[in-house]
Amino acid sequence: MTTSTSKKNSQEYINLENQHGAHNYHPLPVVLSKGEGVYVWDVSGKRYYDFLSAYSAVNQGHCHPRIVETLKQQAETLTLTSRAFYNDVLGPFEKYITEYFGFDKVLPMNTGAEAVETAIKICRKWGYEKKGVEENKGQIVVFDQNFHGRTTTIISFSSDPDAKRNFGPYTHGFIKVTYNDLDALKEVFEDNKNIVGVLVEPIQGEAGVMVPGESFLKNVAKICKEHNALFMADEIQTGIGRTGSLLAVCGNCTCSGHCEQQSTYIKPDLLILGKALSGGGYPVSAVLADNPIMEVITPGTHGSTFGGNPLGAKVAMTALEVIRDEKLTQNARKLGKIFRTRMEKLIEKTELICLVRGKGLLNAIVINDHPDSSTAWDICVALSENGLLAKPTHGNIIRFAPPLVMDEEQLHECCDIIEKTILNFKQKA
Repeated sequence: MTTSTSKKNSQEYINLENQHGAHNYHPLPVVLSKGEGVYVWDVSGKRYYDFLSAYSAVNQGHCHPRIVETLKQQAETLTLTSRAFYNDVLGPFEKYITEYFGFDKVLPMNTGAEAVETAIKICRKWGYEKKGVEENKGQIVVFDQNFHGRTTTIISFSSDPDAKRNFGPYTHGFIKVTYNDLDALKEVFEDNKNIVGVLVEPIQGEAGVMVPGESFLKNVAKICKEHNALFMADEIQTGIGRTGSLLAVCGNCTCSGHCEQQSTYIKPDLLILGKALSGGGYPVSAVLADNPIMEVITPGTHGSTFGGNPLGAKVAMTALEVIRDEKLTQNARKLGKIFRTRMEKLIEKTELICLVRGKGLLNAIVINDHPDSSTAWDICVALSENGLLAKPTHGNIIRFAPPLVMDEEQLHECCDIIEKTILNFKQKA
């Protein structure tokens, strides 16, 4: 296949999306047609390292054979019953995931945003029925620069003008404070008996991989306990091995199941999961909580036709097995340290990068240019030309999050690509 033909075919696919699809994303001009492990291929057959992992949805790697085989077998058996009936997969899945993460109950959904909305509903209902807050007066504390999805309720407390502008009127009941600022959090609780919960990302991924201070999450949980409010951890992007621990709230814990004995573990009142919960094979999300919280959900109060379907439940069990059996959490921790060390050395060679930050294999470099510049985007285009795919966020930040199945040799090859691209990059005038 000639280069000109390849480009033409790629452009045809791009044109189709531009002509017939809503323009709610700004993709890099790469048309992908195949994925395996840490690699993806475009329509011309060019291979790339994937350093985005579908925003951490494919922690287990593209088309993991165990996940694919589970998907095929269950798809040929039973895919959907709705929750109007029992099925022979949901119960085993619920037992498996609650024991895996150490909770009494799970409410399965499909997408991350749905799981966040579910957690918000549970928190509010708990506030009225268990805490005794006056109905419709409950408030939830959130943090600036958050990203929890783009549904109407969630964008109501978003800091992103593109996600929020012209989508009002907005949902009330949220108090926004500065991320990683415990004094600000303590202040909003003063003389406010209507706060029912605090919703937090353990690391703010979309904001540019903002890692809070070591004691931040621990103290958020402590403040919630002191004021009888629910600590809600949105681990949709940070969870399931990505940050070098099973959950980002686990500190350095890599076990599955109850780990309260771990000094670093902070058990959320509500745990929100999605993305890698299915390894990219099928949309699955979940909210986990113990009985005193989850029992506020009764028949008719919440639901989803596809939530808890046999296909998704079966895939999710295998996806979690892969994380555990292949020790991907431990691998992420080891490779993350190597990556940040390589990037720190790169910073010494160029003024184009001013900072690297992250945890495990969720990392970012900050480009030494204004957020409104095109520099980070242009670097990502150059990276793609050199065989590595990543995307900028917040203008001048590039997020790097490869599949956790990557090995050390592959990581060093990727770091070589990043270094070569950065050192040879010429900023536009």
